[in-house]
Amino acid sequence: MWRGIAAGAAILAVTAVPAVVDGRPAADAAKATASAGRADAPPPGLRITRFLGERRLPHKMKFEGTTFGGVSGIDRDPRTGTWFLISDDRWRYDPARFYTGRLDIDPSTGAFTGVRLTGVTTLTRRDGSPYPGYAKPESADPEAIRYDPRVRRLLWGNEGDRPDETHEGIPVSDLSVRWAGRDGRYRGDVRLPANLKQTGEHRGPRRNFGIEGLTLTPDGIAAMVEGPRYEDGDPPTAEHGAVTRLTLWSRRGEIRAQHAYRIGRLPEEPDGASDSGVSEILAIDRHRFLALERSWLEGVGYRVRLYEFDTRGATDVLNRGGLAEGGRYRPVTKRLVADLGRYAEPVQNLEAMSWGPRLRSGECTLVVGSDDNFSDEEVTQFLAFAVNGCPSGRG
Repeated sequence: MWRGIAAGAAILAVTAVPAVVDGRPAADAAKATASAGRADAPPPGLRITRFLGERRLPHKMKFEGTTFGGVSGIDRDPRTGTWFLISDDRWRYDPARFYTGRLDIDPSTGAFTGVRLTGVTTLTRRDGSPYPGYAKPESADPEAIRYDPRVRRLLWGNEGDRPDETHEGIPVSDLSVRWAGRDGRYRGDVRLPANLKQTGEHRGPRRNFGIEGLTLTPDGIAAMVEGPRYEDGDPPTAEHGAVTRLTLWSRRGEIRAQHAYRIGRLPEEPDGASDSGVSEILAIDRHRFLALERSWLEGVGYRVRLYEFDTRGATDVLNRGGLAEGGRYRPVTKRLVADLGRYAEPVQNLEAMSWGPRLRSGECTLVVGSDDNFSDEEVTQFLAFAVNGCPSGRG
């Protein structure tokens, strides 16, 4: 969510990194990396080759007795071509849920011609009951979804909730990464590190800065909190960026490491309030990922940039209490892939990202989707791209 604001079938086809790295100037760090050994140089980075188009779904459309919107995560089953779309509705309209559907991308031309919903499923707790709504204990704020074809289960991320200065009566609801069956039933938790424990004090994750990014790597799980924990510094401004944390697990749920990711400064000076952080991540391989850095600026609107980042050489900060306390560490390296504002005007609240089908040209497809916040001023939008440098075996 941003700014706080059963089977069936329906076919609706509608149309920079700070200057210091590990205590050294970034230029010196880059030279050291380049001289470390050309034999270990990473493969060429991901590159957008073509914009395949934009499609939208109607605002607050009704589907199978629910109100559709709030798309905060998407993923695709490569075996069947089924897409999964998770809503971050916190029972403002309906209980926590995900939708299934189809995205029509022509394998020959890449033409993106439509979006279809085919089903909706309620997510349930251990006891089989739906998650409570907003401002209730144990409420869920679904923000990401991934499908694991190995076990044919879904993995979803919950941002949780907590009180702060402007929401004093909110009970603490922990962040979580959970498995669910395709029927929405609870199938287990992935253990989170202690430093992601939600509290009612000025420590741990901030409100609305919990888990937003979630992805499956070839041999593990990765999740990123949207913005800095209290101990890791202040949120981004036009003068400075911020640091957040990426956590890595094995597929069995064993914590492997945690790395620092530096969020850029606000792209423009807002006319008032602002929110900025990482709204989604997507694995390219074991070490390389994509990240959506999404900002909302009062009086300006949304700005979204797509980055590629690499964990190789990054310091494991799992046992560091706070990243704002000084001390040397190396964050992940990152590079700008594209400013997504050039492909749709005005750019929307982009929170969802997934690999689509491979094209006959050999290009992969990348799909990015927006959370409309159920707001009359925003839309549910899907952008499709053809890309090179994607993971092998995608299709």
